[in-house]
Amino acid sequence: MNYTLHHCVDARSFRTLWMLEELGLPYELRMLPFPPRASAKDYLALNPLGTVPLLTTAEGVRLTESAASCQYLAARHSPGVLDVAVHETGYAAYLNWLHMSDATLTFPQTLVLRYARFEPPERRQPQVAHDYARWFLGRLRALEAALADGRPHLCAGRFTAADVAIGYAVMLATFIELPQPLPASVLAYWHGLAGRPAYTRAQAAQREAAIAQGVSTRPSPLG
Repeated sequence: MNYTLHHCVDARSFRTLWMLEELGLPYELRMLPFPPRASAKDYLALNPLGTVPLLTTAEGVRLTESAASCQYLAARHSPGVLDVAVHETGYAAYLNWLHMSDATLTFPQTLVLRYARFEPPERRQPQVAHDYARWFLGRLRALEAALADGRPHLCAGRFTAADVAIGYAVMLATFIELPQPLPASVLAYWHGLAGRPAYTRAQAAQREAAIAQGVSTRPSPLG
């Protein structure tokens, strides 16, 4: 199955790109300027939301949520490895981390980025950005607690799609100004993930595709 991924550099669709590289799947990478809903109007015909990711196949697969794409790709192409099966003791934790990655962690980060960086100067709201940065750090306590014993992965005793989804949220945290540093356990976890060959390949793939397609290589993490 050949996938087509619509993507902005370092946006939430990076989760999907990272998963494709972890799985060694063939894919076509279509880079978009940020924000695509304003800078690539033709894209709205494909995804009326104007957001990324959009992961499709000729067979009718269509996914627009980054965490869902991670779950789908793992279940479809890596059962028992990057996926966690229903009968495994880590299944509930796996689902919880996948959903937490966007609903709990990425959400406040996008508000920080919007009101501290992406809005025009006259529309920026430093207090809003600061408050949501503190909110993010508060929500990060769950991850800090889970990693307190030094484990390299979140569930099932192995690297899974949950690590890709949560790992991206930590990656995104490196783009924003936080009132205090990330916890040491979270940083150690992130450094382990960022050292994976598939992560390095995904970073290289998006940069090469952006250059080839005439799109800025500047990170656009809102997506």
